[in-house]
Amino acid sequence: MRVDKELSKGSHELLLLKLLSRGDKYGYQLIQEMALLSDHAFEMSQGSLYPFLHRLETRGLLSTYREEAGGRSRVLYHLTEKGHRALAEKEAKWRDYVEAVESVLRGQAECRIS
Repeated sequence: MRVDKELSKGSHELLLLKLLSRGDKYGYQLIQEMALLSDHAFEMSQGSLYPFLHRLETRGLLSTYREEAGGRSRVLYHLTEKGHRALAEKEAKWRDYVEAVESVLRGQAECRIS
């Protein structure tokens, strides 16, 4: 099940920050975990992921470091303090957004038109 790209716009930053809040990861790990945890609703290509991570790093939300594993060098991504604060803000805004959409879908709010 893949999510409509129009619906998922803007959610990738939140999802990546959340995954990194659970621990440092390298790019392929992020792609795999996002797909697995979302039952493949969110699948990013490497061509989309790495420029996205670079923008987050440029904004100070992530930092990187290299790690040797099995004779290979990997770049790991680490959520900075600024990234943790951004994640908290984005999670709150996401919850407000979901609540507003759910209210409209349920149609339970009183509508007052002046």
